[in-house]
Amino acid sequence: MLTAGVAIVAAAAIAAGVGLYNKAADRPAPTRPLPVQLPTTPESYLGVYTNEAPTSYSGVSAFTSATGAKPDVVMYYSGWFVPFPTAFATTVASNGGVPLVQMNPDRVSVAAIAAGRYDGYLSAYAEAVRAYHHPVIVSFGHEMNGSWYSWGYRHTSPTKFVAAWRHIVTVFRALGAENVTWLWTVNIINNTQDGTIPPPARWWPGSSYVTWVGIDGYYLEPDWQFAPLFGPTIASVRTLTQDPILIAETGATPAAGQPAKIADMFAGVRLYGLLGFVYFDATDYQGQDFSISSPAAVAAFGKGAGTFPRPGS
Repeated sequence: MLTAGVAIVAAAAIAAGVGLYNKAADRPAPTRPLPVQLPTTPESYLGVYTNEAPTSYSGVSAFTSATGAKPDVVMYYSGWFVPFPTAFATTVASNGGVPLVQMNPDRVSVAAIAAGRYDGYLSAYAEAVRAYHHPVIVSFGHEMNGSWYSWGYRHTSPTKFVAAWRHIVTVFRALGAENVTWLWTVNIINNTQDGTIPPPARWWPGSSYVTWVGIDGYYLEPDWQFAPLFGPTIASVRTLTQDPILIAETGATPAAGQPAKIADMFAGVRLYGLLGFVYFDATDYQGQDFSISSPAAVAAFGKGAGTFPRPGS
């Protein structure tokens, strides 16, 4: 829940942003794709999510100290109306990384986003990102082909989601926020916990609105491996686009055999020629702990990181 302070800041940002967007709306939005300003060489990125972000960089520092791997991408989740955290993003950049914002439309209507009702917030956010000057990865409404979020399958129609995605990109473009890499993030389609998850084609906004594709999936059982876990979704994405793919969320539980699964992540990224992956170094809302803590898991991550050329860093 937003604190009163954040709400006040957000309200001010919205008020300022309305004028900015209305002024920019008089200019035609570019029809070309946003420039990709980040390297797209395979095995370029090792990312991490920790619970402290974006309030603090301490979790990322602890992860780096433990594994010996400095993240190229630092992910965090951002509720609607929360401003862009410039100070945190600057810390990420000073450590050689790129912030990845999972912008989630919590407690708001996706159709209202598409209709422009939140353009004040979006334009203020875009202005802050543009003023930051460094690359930012933005993912809106991740895992929309799953059924567990209000913006996802069975709750919000794919048509409304696509319209909102395109509108957000258009607002950012109109305000010149071309330092954004747009990450369209889907869930793996072979979810063995909650049944079949549909292929993501219905949520595809079109190649001119997407820079990279993200795929989320986790190792929960000892016999799960990268190819059967991620392969079908990669194949489905490849029917839509040849854009670079980043595993945007992944992790392994200790019960799944964490050291072996970490090694499998690195091998899978290499096998499929992907950009890299973002490790979820935390406990999820279901109480599943993916944190890298055992000496064997730490050693596996450090060893795998050493095999990545990582030109993105």
